[in-house]
Amino acid sequence: MLYRFSLKKIACLAIFIGSFALNGLVSAQDTTKALTASDSKIRNIDGVVAVVNTGYITRKDIDDRITLLKKQGVKLPEDGSLRKAILERLIIEKIQLQNAEQEGMALITNKELDKIIADIAEKNKISVAEFKNKIVASGSTFDRYKQLLRDDIVLSRYKERAIESRIKVSDAEIDNFIAERNRAISSGATSRSVPAAKGEPEEIDVAQIFISLDPASSSATKIEAKKKADQLLREARANADFMQLGATASKDNPNIKLQDLGYRTPDRLPQLFYEAVKNVGGGQVVNVVIKSPAGFHILKVLDRRAISANNASAKSTASTEQNFDAPQNIMVTQTMARHILLRSRAGLTDQDAERRLAGYRDQVKIKTADFGELAKKYSEDGSAPNGGNLGWMGPGDLVPEFELAMNRLQIGEVSNPVKTEFGWHLIQVLERREVQLTLEKQRQFARAAIRERKIEQAYQDWIRELRDTATVKILNGDDGASNVSR
Repeated sequence: MLYRFSLKKIACLAIFIGSFALNGLVSAQDTTKALTASDSKIRNIDGVVAVVNTGYITRKDIDDRITLLKKQGVKLPEDGSLRKAILERLIIEKIQLQNAEQEGMALITNKELDKIIADIAEKNKISVAEFKNKIVASGSTFDRYKQLLRDDIVLSRYKERAIESRIKVSDAEIDNFIAERNRAISSGATSRSVPAAKGEPEEIDVAQIFISLDPASSSATKIEAKKKADQLLREARANADFMQLGATASKDNPNIKLQDLGYRTPDRLPQLFYEAVKNVGGGQVVNVVIKSPAGFHILKVLDRRAISANNASAKSTASTEQNFDAPQNIMVTQTMARHILLRSRAGLTDQDAERRLAGYRDQVKIKTADFGELAKKYSEDGSAPNGGNLGWMGPGDLVPEFELAMNRLQIGEVSNPVKTEFGWHLIQVLERREVQLTLEKQRQFARAAIRERKIEQAYQDWIRELRDTATVKILNGDDGASNVSR
């Protein structure tokens, strides 16, 4: 379940998606006439902030999401940007739920939901009745929790189907990836292609060092991220190896990613990227940091080639693939590690999870407990019966935050608590080895790498299409961005 490319996450700590009404300037009756008198009464109390197709988002929805973030110990910005960012996120979630319902994906039976809740309670080693009491003690009702959990399951399934259907990896792409990788290893540099003549169609291979930013990040966090982006740009323009620079930066900071987007025609590049690289030659770095809603991007044009040259390139690739005499020359480091996982869920704050795992770590360090026995007893993961052992894992097999923390450990060393999308982990490295990458493994690695660089773009394209095709009316943007005392 830790694998990087899995989209099958069901967050037990459900998101807050509810209903709003309008403040004094716009009456509830003006926003929509199709709602029932009961709904109108709710909207008059809460205040509708946005109408999304046939649904709406209320001020209370935003307040609930902020309350959740505070309970998780998230440091929130104070510059007024938080409420607008949360509103936009709620709009996207509302559109996804509406579309999922239209496509018949929103049906989660009570029996299925009860089974999921029973599984959650079992993983927490408590009864369903005790779990219900914990939900109520956290300030919610159990019916409300069930609705939020139901919505979260629908969102996860809908996203998975939508994104997976967009990602196709062909055998030709895999062949090309392997050929380029092996040429780079054997020659120390990637060969250049035949450039397109003026006016002829072309493909552009762009790499990026990406510093991600949550929309809710504080101003100080954004300033630090921009400083880091400027520093990386200076190093890249000073003839540093771009790919090595990005790889090193990503190891030091989980918010930094190195991505090779592969050869794309201009229409398949993000418009922001194409505007930045359209006059940049192969092998050159774009001389400014690109800012997008997702964060900061340092771009390098690795290559530009004429589309007419693709057939020759494909033949060359096939020839290279047939002449792999020594795929065993490619070595990778595999790590055997085990972990204890505490999943994110209602009733367990980040602080509580960290404190529990830190206690387990201290017991292992002073040898009053065995890591494997603790994992069997407390880990909320399928590896628990095996003492948390994950087996041999290679580069890219695990989610980035976990892999980064694991790679920093010496054999036998236990990590500090580490947070990933699955929850909180305590990691211990048992062994490492160098293995030869067979041709079959090369193809598996290539497919995974190609999917990784496609998946983020596919997700962003999908979100943009959802937003563009929906009817969204912000009824009171200022209200959505204002601070509300809780």
